[in-house]
Formats: sequence, structure tokens, C-alpha cells
Amino acid sequence: MGTDYDHDRYSPERVEVEIPPPKPLLTAVKSSMKETFFPDDPFRAFKNQPASKKAVMGLQYFFTILDWAPRYKLSYLKSDIIAGITISSLAVPQGISYASLGGVPPIVGIYGSFVPPLVYAILGSSRDIAIGPVAVASLLLNSILSEEVSPTQDPKLYFQMALTACLFSGILQAGLGFLRLGFVVDLLSHATILGFMGGAATTVILQQLKGLLGIKHFTQKADVISVLTSVFNHFHEWEWEPAAMGFGFLLVLFLTKFISKKRPSLFWVSALAPLFCVVVGSLLVFLTHADEHNIKVIGPLKKGMNPVTVSDIGKIFKSRHLAVSAKAGLISGIIGLAEGVAVGRSFATVKNYHIDGNKEMIAFGMMNIIGSCVSCFLSAGPFSRTAVNFNAGCKTQVSNIVMAIMMLLTLLFLTPLFQHTPLVILSSIIVMAMFGLIDIPAIIHLWKIDKIDCMICMGAYLGVIFGSVEIGLSIAVVVSLLRLILFITRPRTLNLGKIPNTSVYRSVDQYPTANNIPGVLILQIDSPIYFANSNYLRERISRWIFEEEDRIKASGETSLQYLILDISTVGGIDTSGISMLEEVKRNLDRRNLKLVLANPRSEVIKKLDNAKFIETVGLEWMFVTVVDAVEACKFQLQSTKHNPGEENAKTPEDNV
Repeated sequence: MGTDYDHDRYSPERVEVEIPPPKPLLTAVKSSMKETFFPDDPFRAFKNQPASKKAVMGLQYFFTILDWAPRYKLSYLKSDIIAGITISSLAVPQGISYASLGGVPPIVGIYGSFVPPLVYAILGSSRDIAIGPVAVASLLLNSILSEEVSPTQDPKLYFQMALTACLFSGILQAGLGFLRLGFVVDLLSHATILGFMGGAATTVILQQLKGLLGIKHFTQKADVISVLTSVFNHFHEWEWEPAAMGFGFLLVLFLTKFISKKRPSLFWVSALAPLFCVVVGSLLVFLTHADEHNIKVIGPLKKGMNPVTVSDIGKIFKSRHLAVSAKAGLISGIIGLAEGVAVGRSFATVKNYHIDGNKEMIAFGMMNIIGSCVSCFLSAGPFSRTAVNFNAGCKTQVSNIVMAIMMLLTLLFLTPLFQHTPLVILSSIIVMAMFGLIDIPAIIHLWKIDKIDCMICMGAYLGVIFGSVEIGLSIAVVVSLLRLILFITRPRTLNLGKIPNTSVYRSVDQYPTANNIPGVLILQIDSPIYFANSNYLRERISRWIFEEEDRIKASGETSLQYLILDISTVGGIDTSGISMLEEVKRNLDRRNLKLVLANPRSEVIKKLDNAKFIETVGLEWMFVTVVDAVEACKFQLQSTKHNPGEENAKTPEDNV
């Protein structure tokens, strides 16, 4: 495995490891804050601009309509109007359905598609997202608030609590955006959201059996066992009329979805299907008086614009229900924000433009704060509505403005037309929407790529359907955090070898042909060294040494003399990490082994220098590359063979 040592390849061409000059404390803090809160450098465009220009740019940053409106082309208008009208046809039945799911009056679902989209068009940065109530957030609100107040026994108090929850959601969302804390949402991984959404969708589908089967007495619990038990225990209450109408229209919705998937150009078929079902169902009820034969209807809807509800929120602030309202708002706000930002980013990627996550949080937060003051419950960017908006060819946020105008006209003139809408139709629409959230191919994909991610996903899913929405979310977040902690506390350490006929050193696990260097153990630490992982790294390094010595004894190779630590991927180190390196150095000294460091990063070497650790190791035993470190060790081993008595006296610099 050994090769002849080439004297000229070593010390004369060696690049010395340099210790960067110390930065002033204020500069270092400023740099750290910038990397933490402003990684995208939003102030870059403000540099070298006059004060008046900076003021205009500042307004454009927060009010994005001032940025895109002056550049709006009339050629976009036709596409935006068509898209806006198309999503309006979906917004009415979907809004009414999600309002019933959230336990609030049906008209509130239409309110949520009027004011919030206008606010988003002024503040938001996504050209494709369509704003409105979302199913999972509605379910969350209902599941948390109904434990305190029944939406059927005290609907007014329940509605006031829902408005207050919406206010807290907005405050949280806007606060995260203003404080540049968007990374908090990233703690909800893709696997977590996938499992949680799937579980919530399954729960919602099962709960709709009450409406589809005409059951009058139904459990208030949401877990699958309680729901199915309630369904079969009340078998005698099943009615054929709502079942026939509900499952019939559900079949229509599935067929239109199938047609749109097979022929993407016919996307409008599935987009208009919910409104078609509402219109046809209402006509059937009106003409046949089906509401007198076990078919329940929405009933009269209030005409007019959104009433102001500031006083309603004020009453909750003075009551004992504030804590529950805040809890519901904070939890549903995080879920709505995570879903909305993810949806916006996915469609922005398709069209090759960038959306600012912090701007989105501010926009979502402000539209929910303002919305809560005008009779709206939580709004976000539902995937189904956004997909329709995208497929309809929207160009800008104007499609949301068009939808808001259509909702205003509906509120002023058309709401009486929906009083005969059967509740079972709403159940069918909800079931159809929820099936789109159960992404089985994505779960299979997770299993193929990352088993632990799939377990997190399934943990969230099972927690929701067998426990509750809060339990499922808690399981997913806790497991995700445990995995994150595991990554931090148990970093990878790799044994490096030299790939034949190259000067490249890589993991011997990944490259089985890579050769170990006789007398030298090369380890790469693949993470920062902090208090959380320093003890583990010390023990793992010791184990690597024991394993290498056992291997050497078994193979009869040259005894171990040097340990090279490749710390090129160590981005940071704290005092516990430095103490760990000092202890490793002492242990190696007791075993007559030499510690060698390769490619320390700037922040790391500055701290090692301040701790006087470099003096302990010797700057001559620190190298820019693993190649230089190996050549120095090989030179020493060659020298030791010729001069055994000088083993401890010689350093790499003796060759200069």
C-alpha cells in the first residue's frame, strides 16, 4: 500500500495555514445578525441610492402592488380576468363548504374570499396564489374551539372566538415576517406537513359521513374509531335521499377531476364542477321540495358587505375564552402559513420567479388581521384554488382582485340564490377536496428515499386519525425535532482513504477502492463541533483509533503513528469543542500518537488560536489540505525508518 516518498513534493511548495486577523466585536455581531436574519440581503438594492429613491423602494418592498402595478401590461388583463372569474366559480361553493367545516356561518366563507384577496394583492409577492379559506385550518379551528364552546349551542360566542383566533393567527404570521423569523416555519418538514395534511383530510372525509348519510346524532370526537363507531351505531338513522344525492354528485366531481387530469386543457371542467353541483342541487331542491324529505339546506344567507366585527373580538379579550382562542389561532396560523408559502413557492418555481418568504408572511398576517375585523376567519392559499388559478393562465395578482370583485357582486346581489343549496352537496365538495390532500405517491416516494422521513409522515398521519389534530401535529413536530437533535448530537465521522492514481482522499465506505495510508488514520468530521456533540465526537474518535489499531494488528501493517483530522467541513466550534480537541490531544500523546489538523476554517482557527490550542498542536502540524498533511506524515515515517532515534524530535519544518 506504501509508495516511494518524493522529497520535492513536500515542504518547499507547502502553503502555510493562515490565521485571519480578528474582527471588531461590532463588525462580527453585525455579520452574524445579517447571516441569521437577512440571508437574502434585501437591502442590496438600496445601496448607493438617493434618499427619495430609498423611500420609494421601501414602500415598494412592503406594498408590492407599487412595484408590479406600474409594469402591468394590458395584454395580461384578459388572462387575469378569465382566471379571476374561474376561481370565483370555485370560491363560492368551496368557501361555504369550508365555513361549515370550521363551524362558522356559511356566509363567512364568502366573506373570506372578498377582503383577504384584496389585501394580499396589495402586499403579496406571488403571482399565482389564490386566497381564501383552507380546509385543514378550518378543521383545526373547529377541533380546538368546539372543546370550549359548541358551534351549534352557542354559535355567536363560537363565531367571536373564531374571529379572535384569526386575529392571533395574523399577529403571529405578520410578526414572523417583520422579525425575519421565517425559518421557524421550516421546523415543519415536508414529511410532517404531508402526513398531517393527509391525516386531517382523512378525518374530514370520515366526518362528512354524517351529512352524506343524513345521520342526526353524531359524535363530537374526530378520531377514526369514534367516528366509525358513531356511523354504525346510528345505522337506523341513515337516510337514502341524502345518500343518493351526496354520492351521486360526488361521482360527478370525481369524473370531472378525472377528465381534467387526463386532458389538462380541460382544467375548467373540474374547476366549474363544484358550482355546477351547487346550482343543480339547489334547483332540484327548489323544484322537488326535497328539503321536506330529509334533505337539509343552507337556509337564508345575509346580503351585503362584510360587517365590522372589532367589538366582537373585544368581547373575547374580556372573557375567559381568550386563551383557547389564542391557542387555536397560533396553531392554525402556523399550518396555514406553512401550506400557503409552500404552495406559492411551488408554483413560482414552475414559472421561474422568486417569492420572498418574509413578505408572504407579512401579507398573510395582515390579511388575517384585517379580515378578523370584517367577519373573516382564517384565510391562506389553498392548493386546489391556486392550481385552478395557475391553469387558468393568471399573470399577476390582478386575478385575486377580479375574484374579490366577483365575491362583492355575489354578496350584494346573489346570496339569496344559495339558500336552497343542500348541505349534502357541501359534504361532497369537501370530500372531493380532501382526497386531493392524501398524496399516496408522495408517501411511497418518501419511503424509497428516506425511511425516517416516511416514519415521521406516518406518525403525523396516524396521530391525527387515531388521536386528534393536535396530537398528530405534536407527534410530527416532536419526532422532527428529535431527528434534528440526533443530527446535531450524532454527526458523521468518516474514515478517508486515497483513491488510486489520484491525490484525492474520500470515504472508504463510499469508495471501497480507496487505500489507507500505512501508519496514518485520516478522519473527517462532518459538522460543527459544539457542546451537544463534543462528548460523542471524543468517544467516536477514540473508537476509530481502537478499530484501526485492531485492523493493523490483524494485517501486520505499520503501527499507527498519526491521526489526521480533516476539519474542512467544521463550520464552527465552541469552548466545549475546543476542550474536546485538547482532551483528544492529551489522549494521543499518552499513546505516542501525533495529532494533525487539515484545512481548518476561518472561524475555527481563530478560536483555536485564542484558546492557545495551536501552540499545543504546533502550527507546523496544521495543513491547508489533507494531501499536504499526509505527505508530511509519510516524510516523517520515512525519516523515522532511517533515524529511529529522532522520531520525537523531528517536525515537518526540519525538511526546509
